[in-house]
Amino acid sequence: QVQIVESGGGLVQPGGSLTLSCAASGFTFGNFAMGWFRQAPGKEREGVSCISSSVGHRYYADSVKGRFTISRDNAKNTVSLQMHDLKPEDTGVYYCAAGGLLLATRCTVPEGDYWGQGTQVTVSS
Repeated sequence: QVQIVESGGGLVQPGGSLTLSCAASGFTFGNFAMGWFRQAPGKEREGVSCISSSVGHRYYADSVKGRFTISRDNAKNTVSLQMHDLKPEDTGVYYCAAGGLLLATRCTVPEGDYWGQGTQVTVSS
């Protein structure tokens, strides 16, 4: 049974930092690309950052380049997203996803095979 569980969301002031974590089980984690997506109220879900199975490739949306860092630990079946200099427009529900090779390069919703339930991130003063 596939399980993907996100944690680490919360309320943070603009300019602050948060680290999101994703724990996965029920599939061969090291064979899957992983990614973080977010969905703001009234907007479509969008790719934030994705990473290949071997950590050889990372994708970042232009809006988060230089502020967010994705990493994964294949021994622990976890993937993390370090977020710095957070802005109000980073607010949304953040989802962790697992997918095939194309997830790491395209980082788009259709490439996600398995999804978590999401964790809320709110950036507000």
